[in-house]
Amino acid sequence: MPGSLAIAAVQAAPRAIGADLGPFVDDVARHAAVGARLVAYPELHLFGSELHPVEERNDVLRASAIGLDAPIVAELAAAAADAGVWLVPGTVCERGAGGELFNTALVFSPDGRLAATYRKVFPWRPTEPYDPGDRFVVVDVDGVRLGIDVCYDAWFPEVTRHLAWMGSEVVLNLVKTTTPDREQEVVLARANAIVNQVFMISVNCAGPIGRGRSIVVDPEGGILDESADAGETALDLELDVDHVHRTRERGTAGVSRMWDPFRPGDAPIRLPLYDGRIDPATWSPSAVRIPPDREGQP
Repeated sequence: MPGSLAIAAVQAAPRAIGADLGPFVDDVARHAAVGARLVAYPELHLFGSELHPVEERNDVLRASAIGLDAPIVAELAAAAADAGVWLVPGTVCERGAGGELFNTALVFSPDGRLAATYRKVFPWRPTEPYDPGDRFVVVDVDGVRLGIDVCYDAWFPEVTRHLAWMGSEVVLNLVKTTTPDREQEVVLARANAIVNQVFMISVNCAGPIGRGRSIVVDPEGGILDESADAGETALDLELDVDHVHRTRERGTAGVSRMWDPFRPGDAPIRLPLYDGRIDPATWSPSAVRIPPDREGQP
């Protein structure tokens, strides 16, 4: 129905680098068969390096890097088309034109098109080997504005704020958290939803590699669904995307309207952070028009 998006956020263990895609393609089809329009998997879901010793894993990830014209990208596009869904198969190790290594989320449309790519802006340093991306990405998914970020990005409030400002109604955070701070990330998912009045989908990998605890949060911070543990599961639900607009119009809990704090003619506010400033004239997401070249097209 208009104003909604049926999702499957799949909490699953990583698949080994180079593994047969057949079981993954079958899994996508299963979620499509029960009505999902967006099927999303955790960070690096198809680039699991855990078969290798810890000290070798970054070298293995570097060696596995692909271009966006690689055969696996075409296979994933075909999987999306065959299932007739929007597919986010986690992230891949992408080799940039200048030799950079990016942790890149791919978004495929139901017609088998690579509709958007997003390179993780905040690698988890010093542990991860990736170079930072340089832009934020929002893509139209069946009329719903979907922002994409990856794992550690959620710890930086300016990421979700930018995605919301660019028009996101739903923010999808692809996660591969194997460390105890998943406890804090669950709190951040709720906080990012509340302060930006967006849906947050945080899908983590399952055990024994990951800590699980995937979660879907509504624009007022309410938990719509969550995994209580690290077991393999999927969060299957339909998001009432009109909830975003009702919340912004009426206020969180009927009170707080953080996207409407200024009056016409209010003076710009200088921001020491990033040598920037707030201009009330361009504060509201409704006042923003993102040029086509910023829309996330690969």
